[in-house]
Amino acid sequence: MTAGDFRAGSIFKMEGNFYQVVDAQRIQQPRMVAFVRATIRNMETGGTQEKRFNTGDHFPDVDLTRRDMQFLYNEEKVYHFMDAETFEQIAVDEAMVRDAIQYNTDGVLFSFTYADGKIIGVSAPTFVVMTVASAPPSVAGDTARSALKNAELESGITIKVPMFVNTGDKVKVDTRTGIYVERA
Repeated sequence: MTAGDFRAGSIFKMEGNFYQVVDAQRIQQPRMVAFVRATIRNMETGGTQEKRFNTGDHFPDVDLTRRDMQFLYNEEKVYHFMDAETFEQIAVDEAMVRDAIQYNTDGVLFSFTYADGKIIGVSAPTFVVMTVASAPPSVAGDTARSALKNAELESGITIKVPMFVNTGDKVKVDTRTGIYVERA
C-alpha cells in the first residue's frame, strides 16, 4: 500500500504500530511534488495525529481478519468475550473496548479486527436497538428552542432524542456517531 492509496478506514503498519486513516487529502501545489495530508489513529493507544506523506511512500501490506464475538462478563478492567463460531473465550483490556462496550445489549456481536494474530480493534455493529431507561416528559411548547431532549439508554449512555420518545421506548442508535436514528 502506498500513501496515495489512503482512504478513510484504511489500516497500515508504520514504525511497528498499526494505524487507521481517519481522513486523507491528496494535495498538489504548483511546481511541487504531490503529497498526502492524513489524520491517523494509533490502533493500540487510540491517539490521533496529523502527518504528511509523500504519495509514493510504501507501507507493508497488513493481513486483516475479522471475528464476531459476544460479550460475556467483565472483571474490573478486563472484559471477556466469546467467539460466535468456535466458542473460544478471550479476555480484553478495558482500553481496547471502551468505545464499543457502551453499546452492549443482549445478543449484540462485536467485531474484533486482528492483524498478524493480534487484536488491533473492537467495534460495535453500525446500528443497535436500545431501550430508553429514562427520558424527561415532553412539555407543550418545548419545541420553540429545540426539538431534542436528553435520554439515558439502558447501557448508561446519554443521547439526544426527539420530544416524542418516552421512557421504555426502543430507539435505533448509530454507534459510529452516537446519534439517534429512529424509533424501533
